[in-house]
Amino acid sequence: MAKRTKGNASLTSGKAHGRGRSRVVYVFTEGKVTEPEYIKAVRQLGTLKQPGTTVDVQIANASDEGSQRKPLILVEKAIALLREKSREAKRAGLAKALWPQVWCLFDRDQHEGVETALSRAKKAGVEVAYSHPCFEIWRVLHLKPVTGTFGGVCGMAEQRLPSDWHQVPGGIKAVIPKQIENRFADAKKHALDMNAEHPDYIAKAHRDPYTDVFEFVEKGLGIASY
Repeated sequence: MAKRTKGNASLTSGKAHGRGRSRVVYVFTEGKVTEPEYIKAVRQLGTLKQPGTTVDVQIANASDEGSQRKPLILVEKAIALLREKSREAKRAGLAKALWPQVWCLFDRDQHEGVETALSRAKKAGVEVAYSHPCFEIWRVLHLKPVTGTFGGVCGMAEQRLPSDWHQVPGGIKAVIPKQIENRFADAKKHALDMNAEHPDYIAKAHRDPYTDVFEFVEKGLGIASY
């Protein structure tokens, strides 16, 4: 397992990977429970796009409290970390394909400054997986298509999740592998169909509903399917 930096939680698999290329992905998550548990489940179930490459996933803000988990704050921290890690990679002579990635996972909810956060992240090279109204819409898409709008109210998305998901240890915020197993292809298709309903002139921050978490799965985690 890779070293943990202060405040980070490593989600590197404990399985032996053998010799191969390795890269690190630092992730800032708005949620303290759901997103990290989802990432852990995906890595447990997933098939790597490039089997010879080891992906070390670090939850960069694992110890942060709620006040430090707003979109703009996440992006500001992510930009600083990306600059630091890029300098280190350059000094070490790493191939560009193996330079660390830095991602933010955050939602529309009722947050202020979402458009600014998305814009600053894009300009700085920080990747963002964004959901409207919240990450739960991505969970719903594993089960069925989504229609209607949510107005930034996450509770409306949670209501579309199965009632028995509320009964697992940790409640509705918990993500267990069997909830998503063998469902990535359907979830991605449902998300693409849902996103396609929005015309290009509507800014991403205002697309209701919307999610591009599948891009994080493929580009960030390097997972082809689960």
